[in-house]
Amino acid sequence: MKSKIISMSLSFIIYFFTWGLQAQTLNAQDLHQKALVATCANCHGTNGKGVENSGLPLINHYSGEQILTHLKAYKSGAREGTIMPQLAKGYTDEQLQIIANLLGKK
Repeated sequence: MKSKIISMSLSFIIYFFTWGLQAQTLNAQDLHQKALVATCANCHGTNGKGVENSGLPLINHYSGEQILTHLKAYKSGAREGTIMPQLAKGYTDEQLQIIANLLGKK
């Protein structure tokens, strides 16, 4: 009986410990993605809706694929811009994909 209680106790401890680690990993991933998109919000506003009277392009009507195409064009130099080419070059293709997926029209 004692060994069953110890075994069950250890099982619960292991379960809750691993569950906590998974939750931390998911939160870290979510925070990382939000941090990437936060850079865009400085000019394009939250969720790409733009900043009123800023003269900057609204990007909330583009699909994720369209945004990714634009970002890669800025990164490669195929598309000109004031600050976007410099910003896009600072991200990996994987990071650009994350940004495009989060900002793209659903």
